[in-house]
Amino acid sequence: MKWLEVSLSVDGEMAEAVAEVLARYVPNGVVIESTAIEADVEGEGYPVGSLRVCGYLPVDGQLEDTRQRIEEALYFLGRIQPLPRPEFKPIAEVNWAEAWKKHYRPIAIGKRLIIIPAWLNSPDDTRIPIRIDPGMAFGTGTHPTTQLCLELLEVQLLKEAELLDVDIIDVGCGSGILSIAALKLGASRAFGVDTDSEAVTAAQENAANNGVADRADFAVGSVPEIMAGVFPVKQAPVVVANILASILIRLLDAGLGDLVSNDGVLILSGILEEQLPEMKDALQTHGFRVHEKRQIDDWVAVSALR
Repeated sequence: MKWLEVSLSVDGEMAEAVAEVLARYVPNGVVIESTAIEADVEGEGYPVGSLRVCGYLPVDGQLEDTRQRIEEALYFLGRIQPLPRPEFKPIAEVNWAEAWKKHYRPIAIGKRLIIIPAWLNSPDDTRIPIRIDPGMAFGTGTHPTTQLCLELLEVQLLKEAELLDVDIIDVGCGSGILSIAALKLGASRAFGVDTDSEAVTAAQENAANNGVADRADFAVGSVPEIMAGVFPVKQAPVVVANILASILIRLLDAGLGDLVSNDGVLILSGILEEQLPEMKDALQTHGFRVHEKRQIDDWVAVSALR
């Protein structure tokens, strides 16, 4: 099916009024979206500038009449406060759920791992396959932060035989990719938490697709819930967290380091190079030191020991 997109960018004061006008003629609802994002001191984004209001009209026998009515309604609204002319752009409907899969390819990580889209076969039988269907959860293996974390996990779980068959806690598990990789590298059990229930569902499904669901548990929560004993797992020899640096520091203050058992390792990723000194200070404050660092472009991941 073909659609005609109608849109205009206005200030925040007029966005609701424009949306109300469009909603009279657009059958599937109106979208108000930011045109620019700036980061605050903690690296979290917030909208700035004008807002873009848009909707989609079906290309049918009523299209020209509907378009004329929209232009007239916006003209009269513009008599109250000036508005830019609406833009009209034809849009062809696309099955995005299938289209994006064409561009998602296997990714080799470290010496042993390969991330495979769930719908493809592995091109390299010598590597351990991690099958991921990301859905709406973060962590498909394409981002440097995930790749760095996987590299450090591989090193930690394979460098010494006595470290095999350990448990792992995955804080901010996302798609479950880190837990699944750890289990396939030799960990005995994995427990992951995420504040997003959709991520937990995706992690459970991905664990099942990789044949490790019997050794993986995922739940909605974070460090405070683990510390409070809400879950049966409170400590592990390997604890991983691939989140923004500002959140990692807050989690350290909340007790992230206490989840690491004696002689265990804490693997952190999601750190920009410029944030590394602050992260090292936070680790030192909580009794840890950086043992190993990996870097891709501006992204850094570290493993830390007590």
